[in-house]
This record gives sequence, C-alpha cells and structure tokens, in this order.
Amino acid sequence: MANLIILVFIGGAIGAMLREFLMLMIPPLSDGFPMDIFVANIVAAFLLGLVTALHARTVISDNVNTLVGTGVMGGLSTFSSFAYGAVVVMTASREGLAVSLGYVVASLALGYIAVIIGLKLGGQQASHNT
Repeated sequence: MANLIILVFIGGAIGAMLREFLMLMIPPLSDGFPMDIFVANIVAAFLLGLVTALHARTVISDNVNTLVGTGVMGGLSTFSSFAYGAVVVMTASREGLAVSLGYVVASLALGYIAVIIGLKLGGQQASHNT
C-alpha cells in the first residue's frame, strides 16, 4: 500500500509540473478561452486512454499504470481548473457565456474522443469494459 501511495505522489508531482509548463507556454485565446487548461485536459484524456489500454493488454505493469494513469494524469488534468476557467470566461465579457459553453462542450467532446483514440492506439477496443 505504501508503494502505491509513493507512486501516485511521484506521478502527481510530475503531472502537476507538466501542467504548469503547459500553462506557461500556451497563452489563452483573445476571447479568454483557457487554451492551456483545455490542452492539458485533452492530452491527459488521450494518455489515460492509452495507458489504460496498455495496462489491459499487460504491456505495462500495475505499478506503471498507477504511476502514470493515476499519478501523472491526475496531476496533469484538473477538473477544478476546468470549472474555474469556465466561470472566469463566462463572467469576463458579454460574449463570455457563449465562449464558456463552447469551452465546456469542446472539452467534454474532445476529451471523450481523445480517450477513445488512446484506447484504440493502445490496442484495446473502446467498447470493452475498462
């Protein structure tokens, strides 16, 4: 049990640092769309699908799955920043509600598609129970 906690801790630190680097490198769009958070969450969704498929095929071990799937992807993606970004955009201007709704819908749709692509690239059919 202690080993799993350490793996999640290390992976979470790596994921959080990756998210911060993305947030520093990717500016928000001119309409306030939080592109940095959007990219981090879509990349994490894709990688989580890929890691899940590789783990299901026993290409990666339980420990690597815990380190990357739970730790790194948990640190890289962030629901709180996603929700906060939507609220900030919504209240920023008159067109903020439309941009915010677009952000939420695009995040959910592309996140879902990214997981499916990751599962398929990892060799697991998306229709299987994971």
